[in-house]
Amino acid sequence: MRRSPREEGKRWLEQAKEDLRWAKELARLGGYHIACFLAQQIAEKALKGFLYAQGEEVVLGHSVERLCEQAASHDPSFSTKKGAWAILDGYYVPTRYPNSLPESIPARVYNAAAAGEAVRLAEEVVAFVEEKLREHH
Repeated sequence: MRRSPREEGKRWLEQAKEDLRWAKELARLGGYHIACFLAQQIAEKALKGFLYAQGEEVVLGHSVERLCEQAASHDPSFSTKKGAWAILDGYYVPTRYPNSLPESIPARVYNAAAAGEAVRLAEEVVAFVEEKLREHH
């Protein structure tokens, strides 16, 4: 039996929250580049959770900015967050691959400040989506 849209959305949000727990731990332990990447993934999963909860069947793509735009078609308040959260898209590739940083590697480039801010933004996305799922259902 298929899950209801609300159940599917909550499932995605639950994974985002679990990933957030680990992103905070990585940021604390010095895995800054991985914490930044995970922050992007957390925001992506939370936003996809919102979209699935609205009844969307297939949600493609990885861009937090684009997913915010898509979410705004269901709830316009997402458009006010898009600008702040879009910075997380910059952590999707360069946090993982040396070829995106020709003179260094991600493990040396990302620092505590970057990881802290990325995790804070991810936490904000999760809290916002969680609140919206409570409001919408």
